[in-house]
Amino acid sequence: MLLGDIGVGKSSLARRFVFDRFEGDYKTTIGVDVLTHDVECPQGRLRLILWDTDGDFGAHIFDTVYVRGASGAIIVSDATRPATMVKMANLAQGFADRFPGRPACRVINKIDLADARQTTVGNIGIPGDALRASALTGEGVSEVFATLAGAILRRQL
Repeated sequence: MLLGDIGVGKSSLARRFVFDRFEGDYKTTIGVDVLTHDVECPQGRLRLILWDTDGDFGAHIFDTVYVRGASGAIIVSDATRPATMVKMANLAQGFADRFPGRPACRVINKIDLADARQTTVGNIGIPGDALRASALTGEGVSEVFATLAGAILRRQL
């Protein structure tokens, strides 16, 4: 699952990972887009089925059928919008509460933008292990998906 607020770059991260390209014309996801891609990680090869949500589900996202079947989540925020980091923290906690033992990677996207690398997250409850990525440049994107795939394989989900 790709979770996060509207406009944080969930679709852009997924498309960069699957197609290795960035599309600058922003189109809001309506409902859910599904993509598949194989990823290599130290534990082996895994085919990921990516469910890219539209970001407007609110608190009832965890009641949807496709989230209940997810082996893990990538929860995305926008480095230039601190409010999305708060939402990321809330979604991560909600996912952990509803689906204990399933891995979730917290990702701060758009690190290519001014001062994004300097984003401090400690004061809003986001662990320092949040991954950083840029769908625009591709930096960190493969690592995000490989990290989640490795955690899924380790836990045999």
